[in-house]
Amino acid sequence: MPRSNAAAVSDQVANKRKRRQPKDASLPNGSGGSSAAAKASDGGKKLQRANKTGEAVPPLSRSSSSGSLVASDMPWPEHFTRLGQTHKALNLVFTFCCTRKHLATTFPNIKAAVEAHIKRDLLIEDVAQIKALMPSSVNFAYVDGEMLQVHVLGDANNAGARRRKEDVFAEPGGESATEGREELLFEFVDGDLKRQVQHIKTGEPTNPTKRLRDENLKMPVFSQKHMANLINRRNSKFILAVNAYLNRCATEGVDPVEAIQRESEYFVPTITDPEGGNSSLRQFPSLPSQIPEERKLISEIIEDIKGMDWYTGQIVHDGHRVFDPQPPIYGGLNFQLSQSMVNALYNTRGITQFYSHQAEAINNLHEGHHVIVSTSTSSGKSLIYQVPVLHELEKDRNTRAMYIFPTKALAQDQKRSLKEMLRFMDGLGDIIVETFDGDTPMVDRNLIRDEGRVIFTNPDMLHITILPQEESWRTFLKNLKFVVVDELHVYNGLFGSHVAFIMRRLRRICAAVGNRRVKFISCSATVANPENHMKTIFGIDKVRLTDFDGSPSGRKEFLCWNTPYKDPQDPSSGRGNTIEESARLFVQLILCGVRTIAFCRVRKQCELLIGAVRTELASLERSEAMARIMAYRGGYTPQDRRKIEREMFEGKLIGIVATNALELGVDIGSLDAVITMGFPYTIANLRQQSGRAGRRNKDSLSVLIGDGFPTDQYYMDNPDEIFTKPNCALQVDLENMLVLEGHIQCAAYEMPIRPAEDIVYFGENLPEIAEERMVCDSLGFYHCNERFRPYPSKFVPIRDTEDGHFAVVDISNGRNAVIEEVEPSRAYFTIYEGGIFLHQGLTYLVKECSPERKLAKVELVKVDWTTQQRDFTDIDPIETEAIRRIPGSQSRAFFGPIKIRATVFGFFKLDKKGHVLDAVEVDNLPIEILSKGMWLDVPKSALDILKSRSLNIAGAIHAAEHAILSLMPNFVISMPGDVRTECKVAIKEFAKRETSRKRPARLTFYDAKGGAGGSGISTKAFEFIDLLLKQACERVEACHCHEGCVECICSERCKEANVVMSKAGSGVILKSLLGLPIDVDALPWGADETVPAGIETVVEAEEVRPKPGRRVEVVVIEREGGETSK
Repeated sequence: MPRSNAAAVSDQVANKRKRRQPKDASLPNGSGGSSAAAKASDGGKKLQRANKTGEAVPPLSRSSSSGSLVASDMPWPEHFTRLGQTHKALNLVFTFCCTRKHLATTFPNIKAAVEAHIKRDLLIEDVAQIKALMPSSVNFAYVDGEMLQVHVLGDANNAGARRRKEDVFAEPGGESATEGREELLFEFVDGDLKRQVQHIKTGEPTNPTKRLRDENLKMPVFSQKHMANLINRRNSKFILAVNAYLNRCATEGVDPVEAIQRESEYFVPTITDPEGGNSSLRQFPSLPSQIPEERKLISEIIEDIKGMDWYTGQIVHDGHRVFDPQPPIYGGLNFQLSQSMVNALYNTRGITQFYSHQAEAINNLHEGHHVIVSTSTSSGKSLIYQVPVLHELEKDRNTRAMYIFPTKALAQDQKRSLKEMLRFMDGLGDIIVETFDGDTPMVDRNLIRDEGRVIFTNPDMLHITILPQEESWRTFLKNLKFVVVDELHVYNGLFGSHVAFIMRRLRRICAAVGNRRVKFISCSATVANPENHMKTIFGIDKVRLTDFDGSPSGRKEFLCWNTPYKDPQDPSSGRGNTIEESARLFVQLILCGVRTIAFCRVRKQCELLIGAVRTELASLERSEAMARIMAYRGGYTPQDRRKIEREMFEGKLIGIVATNALELGVDIGSLDAVITMGFPYTIANLRQQSGRAGRRNKDSLSVLIGDGFPTDQYYMDNPDEIFTKPNCALQVDLENMLVLEGHIQCAAYEMPIRPAEDIVYFGENLPEIAEERMVCDSLGFYHCNERFRPYPSKFVPIRDTEDGHFAVVDISNGRNAVIEEVEPSRAYFTIYEGGIFLHQGLTYLVKECSPERKLAKVELVKVDWTTQQRDFTDIDPIETEAIRRIPGSQSRAFFGPIKIRATVFGFFKLDKKGHVLDAVEVDNLPIEILSKGMWLDVPKSALDILKSRSLNIAGAIHAAEHAILSLMPNFVISMPGDVRTECKVAIKEFAKRETSRKRPARLTFYDAKGGAGGSGISTKAFEFIDLLLKQACERVEACHCHEGCVECICSERCKEANVVMSKAGSGVILKSLLGLPIDVDALPWGADETVPAGIETVVEAEEVRPKPGRRVEVVVIEREGGETSK
C-alpha cells in the first residue's frame, strides 16, 4: 500500500437526472393525486435534490413505513390511469409466472394474459412508457432466444441424470422454438420472490432453514401472502413514479402525456441488426467508440462513471481515498559495477541509478550478509537479487544460484527478465539459465543440472527431486552462492513449516559438501515481522532488514464500492448481483482504456464474472473488445496460462479476470486498475491485490466491491479500517511433530543423521525422534525408517496437492481438446453428467464423466443458467490410536484416522438471479477421503439434560465444535480452514419425520490437508484438548449474546451458514466434558424459535475401538499449578 496518508474525498453526490428520466417510484389507486412510501437510496450521505432554482427541496414527511412520501395535487390524466392498469396486470402475470415452471416471460408468452386483465391490446409502446417511468425496475429488451433454454440437447437422454417429473414441466414450443432468433423479454428487476419450501406437516409454503445447495431436489414454492406483498410493493412504486413525473412536468410546464410518449421512444426495443447493431441498447456518450491508446486521468474517469445513469451512489461515505504520488529516493552502491552491467540495466529497464532500498540491500549482500527486503508491491525488489548474481558470475563463471518461487508463473516471469539482461552482458550470453520444475522435459533435466548456472525452481522440486538426489547435484551445490526465496510472506502456517525444514535440509547438505558461504536473499510484501520470519524459515541469525521503500508511486485512488440494492430507492429489495455490478464497472474501465485486473475469491466466481463481462459488452455493442479480455486461474493448462501471461505482458490484453493466482508479483505489464470483487478474507490479501495497480508510476485505481456478506458490509460501513489496520505477523510452527519427523526422515535418506551434529538444523527433539523412530547402524548413524521408503519425500506432501487430475475435453464440433485439468476433490463436486462446466466464461454441458478414466467430455452450449450440486458428507473416526483423559472428568479425547465420505446425489439448475429452473438427480458413487483427527464422545448425562429441556442436540454439538475450533490458533499455529469439523445440515436436523441417517453424538475435528497422514495440526491440538475445552466453555459463558454470534459459537467459514446452533446446548456439552456442574433449572426450556427440536437425528456414540491386537495407553495430562490429567 502507498506510504502516505490518504485524503478522504467527498462522494456526496446527488443523483442527476439522465435523459429526463425520473427515479423509480410507484402507482395509482385512481385518477386523483396519491402517495406511497419509498426507501432512501443506498450509498453515501443522503442529500436533498436541488430544484431548478438551486434551492434545496424541503424534506418530506416520513410515513410509518420509514419511506419518503411523494404526493401529487394533479389529477392523473386518463393516459396514466390506463398505464397504471397495464402495470398492475404486468405485475400480476409476471409474479404468477415466477412461481411456476420455468416459463420465460417473453412478450408473446405474457401478452394474452395481460390483455385478459386490461380488456384491450397490450402495446409495446405502453410497456416502453412504464419502463421510462421506472427505468431501474424493469427490463424490456430483445435477448438471444437460445439463452432461454433449460433442457439443452443431450440432457434429456443422459443416462446419468434424470429430471423429476413431478417438479419440472416441459417448455412450450420444444427445444428448437427459440433457436436462431431473438425474443422480446419482460422482467421486473427490483426484487424477487423469496424462495420457500413446502412444510412437511401442513404442506403450506414456509421459509427455508438451509442454503439451496442443501435442499431436497424439489422445486421451490411460494405463499400467496408473499406474492401479494411483492405485487403491492411494486404497485406502490409505480404510484410514486407517476406522482414524481407529474410534479416534474407541472414544474417545467410541459404536457405529461406528450412528454412520456416522447421520452419512451428511447425505451422501445428493436431487434439486433447484424450489420449495424441494436440502437435500443444502452449507449453512453462518454464512452469512446474505440479503446483509446492513451486514457484520461483516473480522477476524470471516476467522474465520468458517476455521471452515468446506472450510478446511484455506490461509493460509500468516506470510502473514496486519494494517496498522493511519492517521488523516488535514490541511493548509491559501495562498489563498482562493470560497464556491461550498466549497459544491461539501461538497455533493458532504462535504469541509471538505484532506489535507496535497492542500493541498501545490494550493499548488504556485497558485504556478506543475508538480506530480507520488505517493501511495497512493484518497488523493484527483483533487481536486488539479479544484480549480485550477475556481478558474481562476471567474476566466476562457476557460480551457481537458485531462485525459489512459490508458483511456476513467477519462475517463468523472472527467467524471462534475467535472460533479457544477459543479452547485454559481455561473455555471459551463452550461460544456461533455465527453469527446473515439474513442466521441465526429462531430456533437458540433466543438462540443466550439470551446466546450468541459475535455475528457477519451487519448494516442491527442491523437496522431491533436488535434495533426494544430492549426489547428482553436488557440483551445483558446492558452487551455490545465492539462494533467492521470493514472496516470503507466502510461506506461512503449515506450508511455511514444511519450507522451513526444506531450507534446513538444503543448508545441511551444502555444509556437508564444504559450502558454508551460501547467502540467502528474500523479498516479501509488507508484513509485521519480516526479519524474524526470515530467521525462522532459514534457521539463520544474522539477517539485514531493508524496509524503507525508495521507489516512486503515482497518484492512487481507492474506492469502497457497495453493490446497490436491486431498487436503489428500496432497501427491502435486497442487494443486487455483485458479479453483474463488478462486470459493469470492469467494462466501463476497459472501454476507457484503463488496463484492469479483477480478482475473485474462488474459481467459479472468476468464470461467472468473465461471462458477465461478455454479456455487458454485448449489451453495449462492443463485443469485439472481448478478444482483449481473458480469465486466469488454477486449473487451466500450463500452455494456456503461459499464453495469457505473455499476452498481458505484451499489452495485447486490456483486461484480465483472475483468482489470487495473479496476486503474487508476476509481471504482467502495466496495470491501471484493480477491482477486488468481495472482501478477500484478510486485509493483507486486499493490500497485496491493490498493489498490483500503478506498477509504472502512473495514476491508478483500486476498487473493493462489497458483496452481501456480513464481512463485506462491515468494511463498507467502516472503510477506515481498511487503511488503518496493522499488517499481520507471519507464523511458522517448527514443533509440529508430524512435519518435523517427516523431514528428518527425508534428511536421513539424503545423508545419514548424526543427532549431535544435526541438532542445529532440526531442534532439541532430534535425539528422541532418532532413537524411537529411525534405524541406527553400528557407527551411530541414523537412517530412514522402512515405512518411509523407498522415497521418503513422496510420503511428506508439503502442500495440499493431488495426483490424478481429471482431464476436461471439449468435444464440440469434433474438437477433442483438453481445456482444463481439475483436481479429483474438486472434480467430484463440479463435474457431473448434465451439469454446466464454466471455462473462460463460456458454458459447457458435461456429456460424459468417467471417474475410472479421470476424463470428462463437455460440449459448448449457449444457455443462461448454471448448476449447483447437492451433496451430503459424513465424517467418522475409523480406529483409536491415542486417548487423553480430561482433568477432573470421566470424559476422554480420542485421536486416530478419520474417514470423510461425500456423496453428490443431484443438482439444481439456476438462472443468473438464483431462481431454480430444474431439479435433477444423478447416480454418483460416494467419494471417500482419509485424514487424521480427534474426537470427543458427548456424555450420556449431557444428552439426557438436552432431551429433558427439549434442546436441539445437533445444534448443541455443532455450536460446541465451532467454539473449540475458533480457539485452536491460541494453541496451534494454523490458518483458517486447516482443521475442519462436521457442520450440521438444517433440512435433516429440523425434519418432522424419522430419518434412517442417524449421527453419533460426537465432536469431531480433522486435518483438511496432508492426505491420509494428516497435517499434524489436529495432533498438536489434541495435546491441549483440556485447555481448549476450558477456554471454549469460558467464552460461551462470558458472551452476552442470546442465540450465539461470531464471538462465541458462530463461524464465518461454516458451510451450513450457522443455522443449526444452540448456544445453551453447547454450554451443557462443554461443561459435561469438563466435569463441571450444570444448573439445569437455568437452562431455557423447549425448542428455540430459530432452532426447533425436530425429530432427533443424533444417537449416543459408541466408542471407536483400537485396531485389533493394538493396545492404546490412556495418557494423563499434567498441567502446572496442580492440575493433572495424565
